Amino acid sequence: MTMQASPQSETGESDAGEPETGLLVEAPDAGEPAAGRPQPAEMPDDAPKAYRLKSRRREAAETVVPPLLLGGALIGFWYYIAYGLLEESRRFLMRPPHQVLEVGFLDSANLSDQLSALWSSTQVALIGLFIAICIGFFLATIMSQAKIVERAVFPFMVTLQAIPILAIVPLIGFWWGYGRTSRVVVCIIISLFPIIVNTLFGLLSAERAMHDLFTLHGANRLTRLRKLMFPAALPAIFAGLRISAGLSVIGAIVGDFFFGRGNAGIGQLLQRYANNLNGEELLAAVILSSALGIVVFWVFGWLQTLIIGKWHDSRQA
Repeated sequence: MTMQASPQSETGESDAGEPETGLLVEAPDAGEPAAGRPQPAEMPDDAPKAYRLKSRRREAAETVVPPLLLGGALIGFWYYIAYGLLEESRRFLMRPPHQVLEVGFLDSANLSDQLSALWSSTQVALIGLFIAICIGFFLATIMSQAKIVERAVFPFMVTLQAIPILAIVPLIGFWWGYGRTSRVVVCIIISLFPIIVNTLFGLLSAERAMHDLFTLHGANRLTRLRKLMFPAALPAIFAGLRISAGLSVIGAIVGDFFFGRGNAGIGQLLQRYANNLNGEELLAAVILSSALGIVVFWVFGWLQTLIIGKWHDSRQA
C-alpha cells in the first residue's frame, strides 16, 4: 500500500490552484479491494436462467398448493359430515366422496347420462352468452356515445336484472314455449347486465388527456371509439365477460328446472336425482355443473391474458 501526498506549490496552493487540504489520499494497490467497500458476490454464468426457473417454480407452487390444501380440507370436512354428524339412516343426504366417485363417475351408464346432459346445458349457455355479448356490446357502445340513451336505457337494464326468473316463467313459456329457446332466453336475461355495466364503464374510463389528443388531431367518433375507447375498455370488458360466463351456466341450469322439453340438461338430471334421493348421482351432477362454470371462467381468463397481455395493472397485481 502506498501513500501519496497532494502536491503543493510554494504559496500553499495546489498546482490546480485549489487551497491545500492537508489530506492524504490512499491509493489501493491493483487487485486489492478497497477497505469498507462492499464487493458484489460472484454470480454464476447461468444465474439469470436459474433465478427464472426458481421464480417459475415458486409461482406455480403458490398457484397450485393453496387450492390443493383447501380442497383436501373440504374433502376431510365432507367425510366428517358423512360419518361424524350423520347417522347411517340419514347418510343418503351426504354420501362420502368415495361413493360419489364410484357411483357417479366410475359407473359408465351414469357418467354417460351426465355428460350428455352437461353438453346440452353447455350449448344453451354458450348460445345465450353469445347473444348477451352481442346485445351488451351494442347497447354499451350506443350508451357511451349518447348520454341521453344511457339515461333512458340504464334504468330498464337494472329492472331486468332485478326481476326474478320465477315471476316471468309463464310469460317466457307463452312467448317462446317450454323448450330450448326459453332456456336460452333465461341465460340472456341473467348474463346481460354485467356485460353492459362493465363495457360501459370501460368505454368511459379512457383518460381525458387522450381524448384531447384525439380531438387535436381531428379524429372522428369511429376512430376515437376504435383506437382509444375500446382498447382502454378491454380489462373491464373481460371482467364482465368472466362474470357473465358463470351466470350463463347458472341460467342454463335454472332454465332446465322450468323448461324441461327437448334434450335433457344437467338441471333436469339434478331435479330427477333429488326427487329419487339418488345422493351419489346428485353430488356428481353438482360437481360437473361446477366444473363447467370453472372451465368457462378460465377460458375467458385465458383470452384476457392472450389479448391484453401483461400491459395492464390488473394483470400485474
